[in-house]
Amino acid sequence: MNTLLAWASVLGSGVLELWVAIPLGFTLQLHPVTTAILSALGSLLSAVIIIFFGSSLRNWLIQRFQRKNGGKDSRMSRIWNRYGIIGLGFLSPLLTGAPLGAAIGISFNAEPRKLLLWMAVGIIFWSCVLTIAAAYGLMALKLA
Repeated sequence: MNTLLAWASVLGSGVLELWVAIPLGFTLQLHPVTTAILSALGSLLSAVIIIFFGSSLRNWLIQRFQRKNGGKDSRMSRIWNRYGIIGLGFLSPLLTGAPLGAAIGISFNAEPRKLLLWMAVGIIFWSCVLTIAAAYGLMALKLA
């Protein structure tokens, strides 16, 4: 039962933030592949919830962005203007986290299926990169 609790913890923390889920998986001594998969699934789950069920959140964000300088000077606005849905979807899991990146995407009126596709690509990519970096970092510490 400890393994199921560890899996649920990594999955649940992945819903909130990828940067938290991966170190938690290593702390709970899960296999790196399991850690990467569970953290990515958690982030994808949060993106799906925000993208497809967040219409009231979208309306609130649009009102907030319009009140605050049109949102034109934020980092995500610059990424959106320069790289579009691909850049936002790919970089937001790393920079802001999947839930906030998905919310920003829907506030920019991104097409939900395309946003989810590029969010999934970004989540999977960054989950693999961060997990590999953590695994090699821990191996280097053990060798020292």
